[in-house]
Amino acid sequence: MNDAINSLDELDFSILSHLQKDGRMSFTVIAKETGASISTIRTRVTKLIEDGTINIIGRVSPEKIGFNAYASIKIAVRPGNKIDYVAEQLLKYREVSFLALVSGDFDMEVDVMCRDNEHLIEVINKRISSIDGVHKTSANLYLKVLKFAQPDLNLLK
Repeated sequence: MNDAINSLDELDFSILSHLQKDGRMSFTVIAKETGASISTIRTRVTKLIEDGTINIIGRVSPEKIGFNAYASIKIAVRPGNKIDYVAEQLLKYREVSFLALVSGDFDMEVDVMCRDNEHLIEVINKRISSIDGVHKTSANLYLKVLKFAQPDLNLLK
């Protein structure tokens, strides 16, 4: 295990698990369910936020607010020394919701959320394809997202 995981104890994992279910859960409820004091919960949550272990955000359902074209795009970069540059450019795009370097035939994978197919075509064919170093792309449109979840913390036990 790495140092970050070693520094988290059972109470930290319990707090994280409660906040994954409801990011607005009150410290009072978490304290009651964990048997810890409210001040302990407040201190622990503050520490978890400050060290970057958790970010409290509102997760939006893309299709409910008008993002009707949600896609995963694989990108091959040539020459290989342009990977960092391509990643820096992609990170600037407001449509990007996920970006990772990957192994295999492609160098990176990016998820984008677009208003519609025309917007998606513009992002892929005009913007991403024109980045210096982008050699090839392959896109998969998500037709229907069946599960979108945070990692199950119980898998670490």
